[in-house]
Amino acid sequence: MDLLEYRGKQVLARHGVAQLPGSEATTVDAAVAAAEQIGFPIVIKAQVKSGGRGKAGGIRIAASIDEVREHATSILGMDIRGHTVRELWLQRASEIQSEYYAAVVLDRSAKAPLVMLSTQGGIEIEQVAAEHPEALATLHVDPLVGFHPFHARRLAYEAGVDAGVVRPVGDMLAAIYEAFVREDATLVEINPLVVTPDREVVALDAKVTLDDNAIFRHPDNATLDDDADVDPQEAMARERGLTYVKLDGDIGIFGNGAGLVMSTLDVVAHAGGAPANFLDAGGGAKAEAIVASVEVILSNPNVKAVLFNVFGGITRCDEVARGLIEAYGILQPTVPFVVRLDGTNDVEARSLLADAKLPNVHAEATMDGAAARVVALARGESG
Repeated sequence: MDLLEYRGKQVLARHGVAQLPGSEATTVDAAVAAAEQIGFPIVIKAQVKSGGRGKAGGIRIAASIDEVREHATSILGMDIRGHTVRELWLQRASEIQSEYYAAVVLDRSAKAPLVMLSTQGGIEIEQVAAEHPEALATLHVDPLVGFHPFHARRLAYEAGVDAGVVRPVGDMLAAIYEAFVREDATLVEINPLVVTPDREVVALDAKVTLDDNAIFRHPDNATLDDDADVDPQEAMARERGLTYVKLDGDIGIFGNGAGLVMSTLDVVAHAGGAPANFLDAGGGAKAEAIVASVEVILSNPNVKAVLFNVFGGITRCDEVARGLIEAYGILQPTVPFVVRLDGTNDVEARSLLADAKLPNVHAEATMDGAAARVVALARGESG
């Protein structure tokens, strides 16, 4: 779950991450009211889940109410890399002596949190790593040992942090790491982390990604997600407890288990097709889950054909067949379906489908054969 900047800051504030006063706003009048309370000069920032806000004109500085009104009017509704700006974050402007970069990210290859620190803040970290790798200090942290002051000092010295702010930068890294662990995050990034002329260390920006699978441990965080930019099909799938990712193709893919679905995507692509989605109903899917899955797949108008690829283990093939029959009765699909069922109760499942005589449903015995058939049907061929 990627959070908007101000919502990420709310999470970080729980763990003592120092920030400047600010307030969110969804209208021009609310922005003006917030500015009057915070004071001038003030920074007005578009709230979207995308980088490049400054280059797109989504970050402005205002020195008066008139400028706040002008900038808020300009930014609200702006399109930034495909994201429509519906919220603003207004933050008191600050003098900046130095800009640093700090982050904690889950390094899946190392199976450990990776803490990063650089004195070249305000620049995309990929650019820093490519052009000045020596300016980026990194450290993997043993989750059982945790992050300690000596870790912070090592990173500060390796990054070349000013001697006068080694301790406050270290305290900031400790707070970021605590937020990362306590909130079950996969990314906490502050860019820039600024040092003021008074030698205060403050998070000027924040990018926070929380692990969706751990949200049940953090009920307060479940309300932080921004549904405005969520794809309608993905929102529908989430409501029905399905794992769904929208893709760019025209072939709907249904499977039980992430490994099988990913393999199916590859086989369809190898056959020359373009998958329209990744839909995993999970193990043990019942008939009602199959109906919900078909509804989600068909809600995408780009879908020209659907492939059901099921290997029955915990999931019974006859349940899948009953679900598809029920879905046909409710939704009356007009696109062709290719169904490959193998495993638990597959013989009974194929018998159920044969007896139902569903229009435009094609049975295949192998995954390769099913992929070739669905690609042909999506192209309007007989298969």
